[in-house]
Formats: sequence, structure tokens, C-alpha cells
Amino acid sequence: VQLQASGGGLVQEGGSLRLSCTASVRTSSRFYMGWFRQAPGKEREFVAVYNWMGGRTYYGDSVKDRFTISRDNSKNTVYLQMNNLGPEDTAVYYCAADSRLILSSIRDDNEYDYWGQGTLVTVSS
Repeated sequence: VQLQASGGGLVQEGGSLRLSCTASVRTSSRFYMGWFRQAPGKEREFVAVYNWMGGRTYYGDSVKDRFTISRDNSKNTVYLQMNNLGPEDTAVYYCAADSRLILSSIRDDNEYDYWGQGTLVTVSS
């Protein structure tokens, strides 16, 4: 599975961006697909993930209520709508996916088998 991420850029504090991640294969009902981010000098952090089975979504505490993950099944794509961005959201955002995750592991980047290239999001104050 190859993942293609896009949508990063420079935005002012309080602004919005939408990231996209497209999988190269048709996703199964057991597929999890989502985002991690890594700021300079920090560890990679779980942002959000979408589970194809039932359409469940999960968010990191720092982005809850500001970010929304959604999917377009016909395009094998997930979107991350990021609103009310702040400088603390500046990071390289990585798309990740896996088809064998268990719920307790969705926030662990070591459990994801597939990764896209990073896309840089910079929020200016």
C-alpha cells in the first residue's frame, strides 16, 4: 500500500488547512487510516485516525474539537480538516495506515505498517 499525502502549507494563527491522504489500493473494512505529526525536536504524536469499519474516528487530545478526519471511500482518501490552527500545530504531518490494528494500538505509531511522505504545516503567529 502506498500513501500519498498533500495539503500542507503556511497559514496564519487561527486559520485552517485541509490535508489529504490517498491509498493506492482499495481499503478494506478493517482499515485504519490517519495522521501523526512531528514537530522539531519532539516525538511523533498521534493526531487522528479513521476506521473504515463503522466510520469511527479517534483524535489526539491536543486536536480534539479543532480537527476533523473524514473519508471519501470512492477515492480511498481520508481528509484532515484543521481549524483554529496555532503555532503549536506546526509540524510535519504524516499519513499512516494499517489493516491489522487493534483499538488499543491506534495511537502507537510503531503499529502502523504503511506511511506516506510528510507534508509540512507551518502556522505563523
